[in-house]
Amino acid sequence: MTTAQIEEKMPKGLFAAAKWAAERTPESRNRAVDLYRAIAIMFVILGHWLLLAGVMRNGELEFVILLAEQRWTHYATWLFQVMPVFFFVGGFSNGLSWSSARKDPVKKRAWAASRLSRLLKPTVPVVLAWGAAGIIAHAMGLSVELISTASKAALVPVWFLAVYIIMTMAVPVTVAIWDRLGMASVLLLAGAAIAVDAIAFGADQPWLRWTNYAFVWLTVHQLGYWWGSTKRSKSWALAFIAIGVVWLYVLIVQFGFPVAMVSVPGAEMSNTRPPTTAMLAVGAVQIGVILLLTDLAQAWLRNPRPWTWVIVLNQMIMSIYLWHMTALLIVVGLAATVFGGIGLSEAPGSGTWWAMRPIWLVLFTLVLVPFVLLFVVFEAGSRTKAEMRPGPWQAMLGALMTCAGLVVMALSGLGAENALGVNWMAIGLVVLGVLVATRRLGKA
Repeated sequence: MTTAQIEEKMPKGLFAAAKWAAERTPESRNRAVDLYRAIAIMFVILGHWLLLAGVMRNGELEFVILLAEQRWTHYATWLFQVMPVFFFVGGFSNGLSWSSARKDPVKKRAWAASRLSRLLKPTVPVVLAWGAAGIIAHAMGLSVELISTASKAALVPVWFLAVYIIMTMAVPVTVAIWDRLGMASVLLLAGAAIAVDAIAFGADQPWLRWTNYAFVWLTVHQLGYWWGSTKRSKSWALAFIAIGVVWLYVLIVQFGFPVAMVSVPGAEMSNTRPPTTAMLAVGAVQIGVILLLTDLAQAWLRNPRPWTWVIVLNQMIMSIYLWHMTALLIVVGLAATVFGGIGLSEAPGSGTWWAMRPIWLVLFTLVLVPFVLLFVVFEAGSRTKAEMRPGPWQAMLGALMTCAGLVVMALSGLGAENALGVNWMAIGLVVLGVLVATRRLGKA
């Protein structure tokens, strides 16, 4: 599909609005932030599409995670694990947005709801679609286990969203800490993350590791505030890279941390669930590269054409992220059930399998595009006036409800032993949570 064809198929006004915005973007804007966000989401999708393989064995469809089959792919996760990039650029954007909003009492009160709107609303159609699919599948006699497995595979990316939502809710507090402590706040959080790993592994207290969901990702998010406030960021780039490389060496070679930066089936330990300080090491390298390339990215994005496309991608970034695994499951499912297992007979990781992978990537993309174009409307910024949005406490309640539902789906899928065959409580938490977080209920 050509660029012109894609532009023609876009919802009316989407590309035109992006072009209008691109032509009027202030020179002072850090456009590289939006580019890095778009690139990161593409790396996440590509990683999932490459490392999860459908294969027919003994007449049945199985999904194989390549990380469990070929050890060399563990090193590839250093490239595809880009969650630190999201939290870093997220901290940059959230810090600037909150600093601007808190100057106006009305905007300050509505900031959380406004920020949550584009994060939460796109989850509703994907959750409802999989809920409906689960009900239909259950009525057709499919097992609850199969419904859970399929929906978990499609919805597992929402774990990141749940964590990021909590980070967003904490922005007023973390910005206040940054204003008071500056870079010391980053060092304190990083130190806490290191202490957690040391105690959890050294004193055999694995339960303590779960606190690093806060310490690790808050450290990276806090560095985003630093990026937004410093004029000397490029001079720090090599230092970040050096620290990250040395840190990785120490953790992996000296302390035996896993090489893979994502969870590997059957492995005794994961660097991501919960995160270890290896994620800070990888994040330091990624941040260093970001800082080195920012001037080049800025210069390139002064050209309206690429900057327009970066704006377009950022307008639909959540929709792309939330639907990309659904697209994969549809393509592989059709290949297995309708087309006699075509393309699913090669051993994952073999030379022939890799040679065929570009074809699969094209098919996944072709199926993903209609979903994105159909549901991108849920990602549009809210037109509700600030006075009509809920206050921070209502928004936080809605966010927590949504996160609770999303976490259940990421961990267990939607299958449930009841008359419907789906976990209607988890679905209800998401739908109701989004409503509470984004709509003012009564007089607040």
